[in-house]
Amino acid sequence: MSRKIFTYAALLMVAAIYIGPLLWMVSTSCKTSSEAVADPPRWVPVSDVYLDQRARGESLGKALPGEISHRASVIKENYYDKVIADPGFDFILYTRNTLIIALLSAGGAMLSSSLVAYSLTKVNWRGRGVLFAVVLATMMLPFTVVMVPQYDLFRRLGWIGTNLPLWVPSWFGVPFFIFLLRQFYMTIPNELSDAARIDGCSDLRIWWQIILPLSRPALTVVGLFAFMGAWRDFLGPLIYLAHQRTFTLSLALQFFQSRGGGTSWELLMAATLLVIAPIIVLFFLAQKTFIQGIATTGIKG
Repeated sequence: MSRKIFTYAALLMVAAIYIGPLLWMVSTSCKTSSEAVADPPRWVPVSDVYLDQRARGESLGKALPGEISHRASVIKENYYDKVIADPGFDFILYTRNTLIIALLSAGGAMLSSSLVAYSLTKVNWRGRGVLFAVVLATMMLPFTVVMVPQYDLFRRLGWIGTNLPLWVPSWFGVPFFIFLLRQFYMTIPNELSDAARIDGCSDLRIWWQIILPLSRPALTVVGLFAFMGAWRDFLGPLIYLAHQRTFTLSLALQFFQSRGGGTSWELLMAATLLVIAPIIVLFFLAQKTFIQGIATTGIKG
């Protein structure tokens, strides 16, 4: 029993390290400008008026309704009036831009990477092991190494200033996702594809009608990783996007923070929470399939 208590205590301490900053971000986003920079800082966003009322001995039932009304007004002002409805910060446009890029990136990564992984696993051809080693080797290259050559390539194609460089490469296979899907496909019996070939199915039809339906958990992992990577990407949009109307949320958030020499902390935290909220919701909605995909990927190699 004592060992179990110690284990849970250790897990709670580790969880607090990650949850603490998020809770502080939520708390700050619900404060006014003066409350956000108060010293000492307050974890619970309460006004000085409420604290004075409680110090004078007023009952909770008399002081709390006014504080709740005041806090709701502050939250509406921070999130809606000064972020979503800010005429100088088109949050809806930036969200649409980011969503388009993230969906195209996720769709391209799932289709192209699964097709490449299928050819490296279920199709016998000379040199596939060498090619797979080359694919793995490209994972060792950091983005900063290929950044200049890629920029020159996209400049020659006339894509600079558009979102094409941010999602088109994912339609040509992503090495890490190819590796994950290859490991998953190795757990699928070869008898399934062999039987389909005997019935006259082509490899493309086997991949589309047999392999893809069986690989939904692994494809969910790939889709989530690709979507999250595109959603939070900052360096790519910073390099390729030149006009404010094409900005993604991550790039627009930096613009929001730096305009006019700086932004109030409570507004920056509110904008940041609005940016990361879709990712959190998406993860919880697909949590079961996501965990299943992680558990079944890479168990054979």
